[in-house]
Amino acid sequence: MDQNGSHSIAPHGLRITRINARPVIVPMNLPLQTSTGAVAKAPLVLIDCETDQGATGHAYLFSITPSALKPLTAMVTEMSELVAGDELLPFEIERKLAQRFTLLGLAGLQRLAQSGIDMAAWDALARTRGLPLARLLGGAPKPMRAYNSKGLGIMPVGAAVEEAHKLLAEGFQAAKIRVGRPDAREDLAVVRAVRKAVGDQVTLMCDYNQALTVTEAIRRGEMLDDEGLTWIEEPIRHDDYAGCARIADALHTPVQIGENFDSAFSMQSALSAEACDYVMPDVQRIGGVTGWLRAAALAHAAGIEMSTHLFSEVSAHLLCVTPTAHWLEYVDWADAVLASRLQIKDGFALPSEAPGNGIAWDEAAVRKYLVG
Repeated sequence: MDQNGSHSIAPHGLRITRINARPVIVPMNLPLQTSTGAVAKAPLVLIDCETDQGATGHAYLFSITPSALKPLTAMVTEMSELVAGDELLPFEIERKLAQRFTLLGLAGLQRLAQSGIDMAAWDALARTRGLPLARLLGGAPKPMRAYNSKGLGIMPVGAAVEEAHKLLAEGFQAAKIRVGRPDAREDLAVVRAVRKAVGDQVTLMCDYNQALTVTEAIRRGEMLDDEGLTWIEEPIRHDDYAGCARIADALHTPVQIGENFDSAFSMQSALSAEACDYVMPDVQRIGGVTGWLRAAALAHAAGIEMSTHLFSEVSAHLLCVTPTAHWLEYVDWADAVLASRLQIKDGFALPSEAPGNGIAWDEAAVRKYLVG
């Protein structure tokens, strides 16, 4: 109430003036060969959320394939026009965009675009408040256990051993091996050779990238059960939760899924089906920071460890407020256009205490890699 005893209306707060989306294709330091194909360059959509108080929030999206770069940029641009002039309230922005695009479907490129806007909005809010994202969310930046995931694709044994040493030399004590070769014995040979080369103190995970059938996943998983792997990731089609549950029940090695959850609702379905031992949502598919918070609450309630997928800069802050935080997946695929990089020391990622999520552009590099 004001001094006269009547209710006064609080002034509107921070507002979005403009959201800009720029497509770039940047080189990857280590091209990655998975069971589903090779990735040699990273097509990214760089997002800037400008506000009327001067702060600009940053985020990026990974379109995976260059053919999706143009439509994803267009989707971000269309959404941006809908929220220009709105208050910078991430939950309200999410509600508005979800309502507008419900008939199209709240997955696929729509989900990616909405997540990118959400991440940039939270970053702008954190910068306006002068806080690192983790503190804005009620936590604090702290060292988060990380594994180097940017290499160890499908390759011969000798090359895998050499690359494993290279990845660990960058300050890590953990790495992930891609598997899913036509012959299961070749996968086993690579896993054993890498383990022998790096020693028992190094943590190793493996990822099939959805390459197998349920029966084959159980057969191959049993072959790997005595190899000391921390998890076996996405052995079959990502949304076959009943099949994943059969695999998880059959194997001693924990099963990890989640990078393809397109919302907290799909994660809840997976948890209800007991489809996995661990979860690792992807911040651009789960719904940005807002969606991540919901997913983290589900993991907490289920008592299941939660790791991240890609987007190391934002993900490091989000793990700091995740009750069942497990592992940060580290890749450097956006480094070519970043002014500063996430620091790694003694196997831990060190999210910055600077305001925001840690993303800032090297504008000269952006111009170099900009797609016309």
